[in-house]
Amino acid sequence: MAKSNIIGGWAFVIGMIIAVLIGVGITLTDTILAVLVVLGIIIGLLNIADKEVHSFMLASIAVLLASYMGGGVLAKVPIVNLAGVLQSIVAMIVPAIIIVALKEVFDIAKK
Repeated sequence: MAKSNIIGGWAFVIGMIIAVLIGVGITLTDTILAVLVVLGIIIGLLNIADKEVHSFMLASIAVLLASYMGGGVLAKVPIVNLAGVLQSIVAMIVPAIIIVALKEVFDIAKK
């Protein structure tokens, strides 16, 4: 496995752990949000291979739609802050989406 894939994989795992911690009571502060954004950038730069772009973009759109449409409903779940989990995942995924989309547009423009 390439070193960049390992770094990107760990960035994803750390981001998901942070998202789960948000769900069990950690407050989403500006610092945590910044960490999630940086992790998303790392994921977009290092973890998404050319052959995975379309799958990643489709899955990311599904996550964004589910977060947007279901966030209000999930906010009413009293045990776990599922809306906070979704917000954390979105904070990590959006920078990755932007990076991957820009790389894809650049690749298309080169052809």
